[in-house]
Amino acid sequence: MLQDALGVLDGFDTDSDSDLTDTAVLLASELCENAVLHAGTEFDVELTVSDAALGVAVTDHGAGPLELHLAQPRRRYGRAATHGRGLALVARLATSWGTRHESDGRHVTWFSLSRTSSSPAGRVAESEAESDPERVWAAADQARWLLRVPPALVERLEPLELVAELVRRLRELLDAEYVSVDVDEGDGSGPREVARDGTGRVGRAGREPAVEVALPVTPPLRGTLRVSHHAGGRSPVDPVRIRDFTELVAFRIALAVESRWLRRVDQRRRTWMTYLAETSELFGQSLDVDLAVTVVPQVVVPRLGRWCAVHLVDPSGRLTLAALTHADENELPELRAVLDPDADPGLPPALRAGLAELVRDGSAPVRVAVPTDGLAVPLRARGTTIGTLLVGRPDGRPHSPEDIVLAADIARRAALAIHNAQSTAAHVAVSQALQQALLPRALPVVPGIEFAAEYLPASSGSDVGGDFYDVVTVDPSRWMVSIGDVCGKGARAAARTGLVRDVLRVVVRDGRSLPRAIEMLNDVMMEAADPLQFCTLASAILSRPRPGEPPGLGVELVLAGHLQPVVVRADGTAELVGRFGTAVGLVATVRVVCTQHRLGPGDTLLVYTDGVTERRRGREHFGADRLLRAAAAAAGGSAAQVVAGVREAVERFSRDPLGDDIALLAVRAAPGTPGR
Repeated sequence: MLQDALGVLDGFDTDSDSDLTDTAVLLASELCENAVLHAGTEFDVELTVSDAALGVAVTDHGAGPLELHLAQPRRRYGRAATHGRGLALVARLATSWGTRHESDGRHVTWFSLSRTSSSPAGRVAESEAESDPERVWAAADQARWLLRVPPALVERLEPLELVAELVRRLRELLDAEYVSVDVDEGDGSGPREVARDGTGRVGRAGREPAVEVALPVTPPLRGTLRVSHHAGGRSPVDPVRIRDFTELVAFRIALAVESRWLRRVDQRRRTWMTYLAETSELFGQSLDVDLAVTVVPQVVVPRLGRWCAVHLVDPSGRLTLAALTHADENELPELRAVLDPDADPGLPPALRAGLAELVRDGSAPVRVAVPTDGLAVPLRARGTTIGTLLVGRPDGRPHSPEDIVLAADIARRAALAIHNAQSTAAHVAVSQALQQALLPRALPVVPGIEFAAEYLPASSGSDVGGDFYDVVTVDPSRWMVSIGDVCGKGARAAARTGLVRDVLRVVVRDGRSLPRAIEMLNDVMMEAADPLQFCTLASAILSRPRPGEPPGLGVELVLAGHLQPVVVRADGTAELVGRFGTAVGLVATVRVVCTQHRLGPGDTLLVYTDGVTERRRGREHFGADRLLRAAAAAAGGSAAQVVAGVREAVERFSRDPLGDDIALLAVRAAPGTPGR
């Protein structure tokens, strides 16, 4: 088709016109190929012949040279060796050439060849061509070709792809050896080449850049656009023209580079926000001090550094290594030897002094150089420094300002989590000590009588249960056994439990009967005017038999709103005993009944709290019947065996966590129990 369009040239007779025909065919074929590669549309060829010149114009219907990226001509057309030289050929061989964009979206590239000069290439001197606006590509057309980016195409290109296209255009326009763009994102990794067109290299002898223009971008982002021309053998290019077009393109490239950088910054910030949210969730999942401390280095490495260590201040004010991790586990032993104050050689003096100063009055992260470059951040919670966070530098770069801010944020969250865990641990320790104080330190050792007890708290944390048991010697031949359940949990329930136990001890030792002792206890509890802190109570006075009575133990039993105890006979039977009465602390007047029982040799009295019978498995309760069967199965065994048998039966019944405290207390009249 192209040869048909240029067939009119076949009538040229002179050798010069023959050369002109060959040049026209060559250049027109380049423009047609560009139309196919760049626009991917149909195109028109217009030929104009006069006595003075030959003109060719190629019109396509595409968006311009940026389509080059989408067409991928190097792979599709196999022109890797010559791609990008078409316009250079036109510029060298044509007398004049140019391009324009029509309002209807068409793109026109044209050239003309003079028929009056002696050779087709360079028929008009460079200086003469530039002085004649009719015979050169106008500056406005050049700028338009450089910078025009159709909006639809911009949406399909990544910013760096757009930069690469602009660099290619600039190199072709200026006929440069190479054009490159370096960008430093201010993250400490230094400048990086993001686009290059051409084969030259900075620093090669005689190849220093002709022009270097700083990209007008927002700090900390920085960038440089470099243009270098061929050395020797090429026509010199106007330096003013080089700089003008380089600066013009630098502004357009800066927009793309900064857009990409801002997008990446926004993505990083979104990622860090998610990271911090997940970190807070991890820190809040446990109130155990060891677990809270162990999690901290795990969330830091490797995102903020290759290694991380947490030092905490012990009660004496000394730093101790609480947690440590490294991206390479093989490095841990050596790192521990340097960072553990108790290891050999331990903390270097400079690092020890720096951490001590940070604990004493530090409020901002500081850089450290030992054992490697890194950050030291104080762990501060509620105005107190509880330790330090050491973070080693990431791979290949120092910590950026963004890293420092994030490390400080993580340290703040970690310090709060650790402080909460420490406070909870202290509270739990106090609560558990209080719980143990409400139970006997040891049960009495009495010849002929066996005592055994177990207490299973529903919580091992800070909630103090209201269940309790007690065994107290009233006189050498009598003992009081009590078990109770105070409504509620926590410090108030613990205080009421201590009140019930101590008042009952005092009044019984003072000679009051059990019914009277319980009435007096009720009066004391009612004075507190707190109806929610009532108590159920089972109390029994055990006594040795009088002369002439059968061997065993006498039992005076009073139930104040409590469950009936179980008497396990030596013959393998079990029964519930006692009569229900009023709970203490609930109403002004209590009604209780004292019942009399006898434990023969080998018989056992088992008292318990409602955590046993109300143990649940779905909708089913353990209940009194299962309790009687479990107790009867342990008949003939020691008091400890009876308690263990019932406890195991309850645990087998349901594997779910305890919903209520369980207290078990057994008293057994040993075989051969003597009388008075």
